[in-house]
Amino acid sequence: MDWSDKYCRFLWRLISRHALLYTEMVTTGAVLHGDRPRFLDYHPHEQPLALQLGGSDPQALAACARLAEQWGYNEVNLNCGCPSDRVQSGKIGACLMAEPALVADCIKAMQDAVSIPVTVKHRIGIDDMEDYSGMVEFVRPIAETGCRTFIVHARKAWLQGLSPKENREKPPLHYDMVYRLKQDFPALEVIINGGITTLPQCRQHLTHVDGTMMGREAYNNPYLLSEVDRLIYGDTSPAPDREQVMAAYIDYCATQLQRGTRLHHMSRHVLGLFQGIPGARQFRRHISENAHKPAAGIDVLDAALAAVQATAKPAR
Repeated sequence: MDWSDKYCRFLWRLISRHALLYTEMVTTGAVLHGDRPRFLDYHPHEQPLALQLGGSDPQALAACARLAEQWGYNEVNLNCGCPSDRVQSGKIGACLMAEPALVADCIKAMQDAVSIPVTVKHRIGIDDMEDYSGMVEFVRPIAETGCRTFIVHARKAWLQGLSPKENREKPPLHYDMVYRLKQDFPALEVIINGGITTLPQCRQHLTHVDGTMMGREAYNNPYLLSEVDRLIYGDTSPAPDREQVMAAYIDYCATQLQRGTRLHHMSRHVLGLFQGIPGARQFRRHISENAHKPAAGIDVLDAALAAVQATAKPAR
């Protein structure tokens, strides 16, 4: 939430042609009663793309799923893993793991409403739920609706006592439980999430499960995705280099600026593009110090890129 917006996803798609991208979690209330284009619009370049929903009312979720299909999304996902206080109060996110029958009703209603895949993202458990057996009690009734894809964050969510940030880092990872879920339910597509920071790790997980999901690392170090197409999808086409990605993103930002978008809404997503490269600090600093200014324009990004290029090329 607040990170994988349409500007961020456009950047990611410049780097990987094949990775399935997910939107931020959007609540059913926002979609049905808010600024619908704001929450659902995207650039066609972002495809393939999944809409991630937060909610617990079957009828509302079905209505949102229909809108997702009408908008052209490839998948609609119900989030049952977010631990934030804000969503708990609305019976959204990880707290739904305590109500598998309700989640099954939600998934069934969504599936009845659309022909695109309906998927679930969840934790291995919450609070004092029995570890593996508790997860199975959650998964089984949902699988019985015909849902076939389960994206599993391999950490428990402690809804009492840990902050959302701590819930992303402190509970220990139990990849073995996700592997076991795939072994016990071989007909399901099981995708693993949590603490994955390298593509070799992804490939190792893929010997046990059907897919891997990467979150924070893809945001903090987006150029990591440049090897996804080759290593994961077998695409031998050359990946764009960082400067090519940045030049294409600058063109995109220029178009968005003409439509009234503030530069800092877009530029914040590109801060990690040159991570580990000489000049990366100057690149980040220039954007961080200038992009938020009211009159900031595309020259801020041009200058940041020039700083990297000047550092990378030895002076004569």
